Amino acid sequence: MKALPFAEGDTNTVDIFTKIGGHEQVVFCNDESIGLRAIIAIHSTKLGPALGGCRMRPYSSTEEALEDVLRLSKGMTYKCAAADVDFGGGKAVIIGDPMKDKSPELFRAFGQFVDSLNGRFYTGTDMGTTPSDFVHAMKETNCIVGVDEAYGGSGDSSIPTAQGVIYGIQATNKVIWGTARLSGRSYAIQGLGKVGYKVAERLLEEGADLYVTDINEEAVTRLSEYAKSMGSMIKVVGSNEIFSQEADVFVPCALGGIINDDTIPELKCLAVAGSANNQLAEERHGQMLQAKGIVYAPDYIVNAGGLIQVADELYTPNKERVMQKTRAIYDSLLDIYRHAAEKGVTTVEAANQFCESRIEARVRRNSFFSHHKRPKWAVRS
Repeated sequence: MKALPFAEGDTNTVDIFTKIGGHEQVVFCNDESIGLRAIIAIHSTKLGPALGGCRMRPYSSTEEALEDVLRLSKGMTYKCAAADVDFGGGKAVIIGDPMKDKSPELFRAFGQFVDSLNGRFYTGTDMGTTPSDFVHAMKETNCIVGVDEAYGGSGDSSIPTAQGVIYGIQATNKVIWGTARLSGRSYAIQGLGKVGYKVAERLLEEGADLYVTDINEEAVTRLSEYAKSMGSMIKVVGSNEIFSQEADVFVPCALGGIINDDTIPELKCLAVAGSANNQLAEERHGQMLQAKGIVYAPDYIVNAGGLIQVADELYTPNKERVMQKTRAIYDSLLDIYRHAAEKGVTTVEAANQFCESRIEARVRRNSFFSHHKRPKWAVRS
């Protein structure tokens, strides 16, 4: 675990520092003995230690992994500010196939790298990883969140995340139709993972019609059978067909960057509101949605439920408190819609302005890590 210094005059030094932009710290983690290749990105610690999940994907290149972790960590800074938690933004990615490359040793090695940051970064499960993976990482560091309740954690963070998405959809419906009700509408859900499946179940229970797509055939079949048992309408479509469905709301719950130059012309929905991180390939795509008359719910507002839970976990887990804080997503999103309309800006710009003003106002008021205290449950014996 040693850092490689840049040679004096190395032109690549300029390239990498230009690429990481406003990030405070980027750590490349390499342990050849067990095949660990990971990147930790800390975007900001202005409001407190950085907090963000660790995802595992078979990235095609280190450059792709770096781009992903930089985008995700910056998004976490805004998400933390929007969710009103005393943490900054960070993220980690492990390069590898989560179906084949996991091992206890890999996550213990990753935990050592996290611990080397001395409390500047807290992490836990994300796409491609599970709470059980981080049980191994916890043997090397206290800076793990979102673990199973049996290990002193708060349990499945996809539950408040999915509930937050429902609140986001309700707020969006309120803006479009003047009522927050979910029934009588149609939704195109991209991705039936831990969050998307729960969102789909809730919408079916409310009497909504669904269009769904996912590469996991088992999840699609299970949801279809559930819809059939309730007498609800569900249509399974291909991954490239989900954008063009004539649904009222498009609900992206998979990978980011899916709102782009190619997909926006295909959209026939009235709104976009889902859990996927970094849904817009570029910020200008928010303007393109607005020009097309599509209401966009900024993703880091809508999907903050999981963050709220893992941040709250560090004060000792409390499910009732988490769900109470998650309910604020509804009002926050309505405020952003209102601000965007009043100022004549996109909802993305309105959300960013809201978060930036909150960061500026509270940058000197964070007290969570005063005197370098660590949460009681996390201290190893």
